[in-house]
This record gives sequence, C-alpha cells and structure tokens, in this order.
Amino acid sequence: MVEVKVQSLGLDRQSNTPVVILQEKAGARVLPIWIGPGEASAIAMELAGMKYARPLTHDLLASVIVGMGGVLQRVMITKVIDNTYFAELIVQRGSEVISVDARPSDSIAIALRMAASIYTTEDLLETTSVEIADASETSFVAEAESGRAHDPAGGLTPEQLRDYIRRMNPEDLGRFNP
Repeated sequence: MVEVKVQSLGLDRQSNTPVVILQEKAGARVLPIWIGPGEASAIAMELAGMKYARPLTHDLLASVIVGMGGVLQRVMITKVIDNTYFAELIVQRGSEVISVDARPSDSIAIALRMAASIYTTEDLLETTSVEIADASETSFVAEAESGRAHDPAGGLTPEQLRDYIRRMNPEDLGRFNP
C-alpha cells in the first residue's frame, strides 16, 4: 500500500467537474479522481477549516463511527473498474476490524475529518496515476460522477486515454470553490 495525500482540489474547466488530485507522500505520482460537486464541497470545506453549526453528512458519519466506539484507521482506494474507483473505510472497534465499501470521494472527505491516512495500491498507482506534466503540453477534459472518466473524442483506447492523463497538469484545473 502507498500512502497518498490530497494534493489539490480543482475544477475541470471543460466539463465544470470537480477533480481531487491525490499525490503519493513519498513521490511525484498523482492520481486524479473526478468527483461530484457535493463531495468536492465537503472536501474543500474541511481543507479550508470551515465548520457549520450542525453536522453535514460526512461530519455525521464521522460522529457515528466515534459514537459507536470505532476509529477510522485508514481509507484504501483499492481498484478501478470501468473508470469507476472503489474505496474502503477501515474501521477498528475494539479488536474487530470492519471494512466498509465506499466511494473514494466520500472516503476522502471522512478521512480528512478524522485525520486518517489515505492509501492506494502500487498497482493502481502504476496503471492509473500520472506524473505532473508541463502546463504547456496539456489540456484537460473529464467528467465526474463517482469517479468516472469521460472520453471527449468518443473513441480513445485505454492506452490513449492513459497517455492523455499522464500529460495533464493539476495547474490546468481551475480552483474549486464550494
């Protein structure tokens, strides 16, 4: 497992879709995950230290985990199938360890609230990650609904799409404002 951190949160300028960029803590590879606007707002609010008087959904789930005597040990972004990313919340409650299936965007929002580490697999980083490219080389098109990538040309092969993503630069993304 490779530990990653939220490197940035941006807005894909062509599709107006939020993108969370995860960067490996001990390296330069980044993993872009396209997410919904609600989850992007939840991540942005936590990164900015914004709190509401009443708990929002991700705050509520964090409170439920703690209230039931659990600790969020880590979040694991485990795989991608048909351009949809999958994640697990790893919760420890006493001697019991519970794995809860979740979307990466929700998992990241909860991990930030609970100061839990975020991990992904080496295999996932090798097959879907990108290294930051020169801004002059890239333009960026994506769509997000639970991490789904969008093929704007209507016919890119997986290798062509992978190459396209490798050339992207997080600076090409607009800043996401909740």
